Amino acid sequence: MTRLGLLLLLAVVASAMALVHTEYQTRRLFMQLEAARKEAARLEIDHQRLLVERRAQATPLRIEQIARQQLQMRPAGPGITQYVLPNGQVAPAVQAASEAAGGKP
Repeated sequence: MTRLGLLLLLAVVASAMALVHTEYQTRRLFMQLEAARKEAARLEIDHQRLLVERRAQATPLRIEQIARQQLQMRPAGPGITQYVLPNGQVAPAVQAASEAAGGKP
């Protein structure tokens, strides 16, 4: 009976050690999961902030200001527009507009 009792005692101790190890692993994995969730939340906030910044940078007014100031661009108007006629010649805007309306130059 002592051998059986000793064997059962060893089985209970081994079972308890396995239970402690499993609990430790569970807590460690839970902490990793929580850290990953916090990181995901932080990254989501950063992503939203960057989307707002991108939308602010891409407003038509801002693009027009940059085009005027940094690229020295200006809006196209009839005075600086040239049209290519079907025969390959370049015509000023006034002449091309009259030809498009059906008149002769």
